Amino acid sequence: MSNKRSGCLWVALVIVLVISLMVNVALVGTKGQVGVKPWHSARTPEHLEERVIRSGAGTDRIAVIPVRGLISSSVSGKIGASMVEDIKMQLRQAEEDPRVKAVVLAVDSPGGEVTASDIIYNAVRRVRVRKPVVVSMGSMATSGGYYVSCGGSHLIANPTTFTGSIGVIIQSFRYNDLLNKIGLVPVTFKSGAFKDMLSGNREMTPEEKEYVQGLVMQTYGIFVGIVARERHLDEAKLRSGIADGRVVTGKDALNAKLVDQLGEIEDAYEKARELGKSKDAAVISYQSQFNLSRLFQYLGSEESSGKVEINVTQKLLPALEPGRAYWLPGFYAP
Repeated sequence: MSNKRSGCLWVALVIVLVISLMVNVALVGTKGQVGVKPWHSARTPEHLEERVIRSGAGTDRIAVIPVRGLISSSVSGKIGASMVEDIKMQLRQAEEDPRVKAVVLAVDSPGGEVTASDIIYNAVRRVRVRKPVVVSMGSMATSGGYYVSCGGSHLIANPTTFTGSIGVIIQSFRYNDLLNKIGLVPVTFKSGAFKDMLSGNREMTPEEKEYVQGLVMQTYGIFVGIVARERHLDEAKLRSGIADGRVVTGKDALNAKLVDQLGEIEDAYEKARELGKSKDAAVISYQSQFNLSRLFQYLGSEESSGKVEINVTQKLLPALEPGRAYWLPGFYAP
């Protein structure tokens, strides 16, 4: 009897998979007929399903979009190729959906890559032109996390939120002493004096240190300039004061005018309803639709292979890559 039931389940699964395959093939064929269009007129590559967080009256929506963990184009996405693409897709759908009256950007991040943070910041600003974006800061919205938050219309932090850390860090490791101890001598061929300036197998020259420091300060100038413009603060006072890389609490951030309000995520929902002029709007989030390719991708991934990998350092610290510029608090540097 159990064998018959198991056989029926397998037949049902095969039927579901075949139907899904047919639907996805049809969708691919449909998308192939659509030309490339600008941001505001293009359809989202994959329409995302809505999950209701707070019910409401009518059809109006407040879309909640999370920005969690290390901001990096190297972090895999659950919808697109990377977490950056995931956030952009959600922002685009919220912007183009006329039912969405405002967006809540739920930030809980220590920061991350300079370019990845800048891409998300600009995507948030594009949405802000058409719809209010309320930022709700969780435990941490520091460095790149704060940079992204500056794209919002209204910033809310918890009194105990860690935020600020306005600064840039580039890091490398020097291991030439270790190589000398074990008798390894690297041989380098390079086309120019600065080509291996962050190499760990030798000391940096004064010229190289000056050049890298110049890159850091140039990027820092972009960061502090955006904070000054978005928060209507004097840039010179920022540079000589709170924009020195320090981490501050939400309470101190409010006093320094880095945020607009103290509160929690529920306060952000209410503020979004107020700014979106829809007091009864439902609060929703986005999730990817099921499709066959994602199922096969999951079945072939390590997550479904039965392997268990324990990596304590990866959970405690972001995986910083030598040579990349980061907007991160100093205590995240190993």
